[in-house]
Amino acid sequence: MKKYMTEYMNSLKAFLDNELDSSDAEKKTEVLKELEIKITYFQHERLIHLIVTVLFAVLEIISVLSFFSVGNFFPLVLAVMLLILLVPYIFHYFFLENSVQELYVLRDRLKDSIDSPKRPTETA
Repeated sequence: MKKYMTEYMNSLKAFLDNELDSSDAEKKTEVLKELEIKITYFQHERLIHLIVTVLFAVLEIISVLSFFSVGNFFPLVLAVMLLILLVPYIFHYFFLENSVQELYVLRDRLKDSIDSPKRPTETA
């Protein structure tokens, strides 16, 4: 997902850099519709990862607390295993969060270029 999202954002940035000044509003509108659909997919992905990350964090806390209350070695092993999974989940969730917010900015930039196209400068 990370590779796909990064490639999509790079292609969208390249499109905006090359086509932002053009007057082809139809093409921009198509790209905007596709972007809005992809944003909803990425938002869904972000929500699922948030749920999984919070679940792993809660399980981590429960296993650490059970280690201190029970004194058994098994909850500590479980806590370490959950921590090994939790750290990459947190980094991936933050990547998704930041990427979706960046897509919001790119969407606004594209929408602004459709709503107010640049006019050619007049010579005096």
